[in-house]
Amino acid sequence: MPQPLPIFYTKPGCPWCTEALAFFEAQGVKLDVRDVVASMHEMRQLVALTGQSKCPSLRYGDFIVADFSVDEFKAKARKHPAVCKELGLQV
Repeated sequence: MPQPLPIFYTKPGCPWCTEALAFFEAQGVKLDVRDVVASMHEMRQLVALTGQSKCPSLRYGDFIVADFSVDEFKAKARKHPAVCKELGLQV
């Protein structure tokens, strides 16, 4: 059974979020985008998951990257080749 889509926590107007969304779109990665400003529930989920409230943050199963730039995301993703393969990431 395939995993659900990666959850991408974002805030409107966040330039790092916009850059990350463009990166994932260019890679063809579909995301479950969650706006933590519009939903207090999503903000609580983000804080429970990462221990902080900064975006962008991404969760795919046990693979979690919090408060990242695209370069930081790529560096962490390279250490998890199975995740890259499942998502079709070229990093």
